[in-house]
Amino acid sequence: MKYYPIFLDVRDRDCLVVGGGEVGTRKAIGLCRAGARVRVISKVFSQKLETGEKAGIRLECKSYETSDLDNAFLVFAATDNKVLNSRIKEEAKLRDILCNIADAPDRSDFILPSVVERGDLVCAVSTSGASPALARKIRKDLGQMFGPEYGPFLVLMGNIRKKLLEEGHDPSSHKKIFNALVEKNLPGLIAEKDETRIDSVLLELLGPGIDYQSLVPQEQ
Repeated sequence: MKYYPIFLDVRDRDCLVVGGGEVGTRKAIGLCRAGARVRVISKVFSQKLETGEKAGIRLECKSYETSDLDNAFLVFAATDNKVLNSRIKEEAKLRDILCNIADAPDRSDFILPSVVERGDLVCAVSTSGASPALARKIRKDLGQMFGPEYGPFLVLMGNIRKKLLEEGHDPSSHKKIFNALVEKNLPGLIAEKDETRIDSVLLELLGPGIDYQSLVPQEQ
């Protein structure tokens, strides 16, 4: 199967997870981190969900009903009951709601790739189900290639872009500036916590008045 790669905006969208076990917990937390309004339906919830570690996830201790799909943008069928998972998928299909079946990716409307996250940097890897082992290896390789320094680096780049736009700079000239910033190995300098050299690069390319601490005021 050939999948269409896409990054989905679920902010303020109603998303449903049926199943409160380990798999359902992972799905719910991932949706919550992306800004979705998350409901989890189950008779039993994992400790991580029950302790309220993830605020913004609504737990409903009950059995699944078809009406639970009302207003849902997408749904995860993540129970240990294959028959129920299939039922959820079919009922979601009738309502044109995207559905992922945790134990049957080949029958799902979408699958979740292996992901490396470094702040706003998200690297997603999929082998279209052909080799999960290879996807895991590539994810591990990417994790070594792109360390935690890329989180604050993207905060820096985003705030530089915002500052230039606020000051009325010509957007067409930004490409050259940002290409130069990328070539200056700023992530490496951030990893070394060498703010002196970072500020030297910013001064060279952007002029006075822009420094690392003001653009990335706290550790990201």
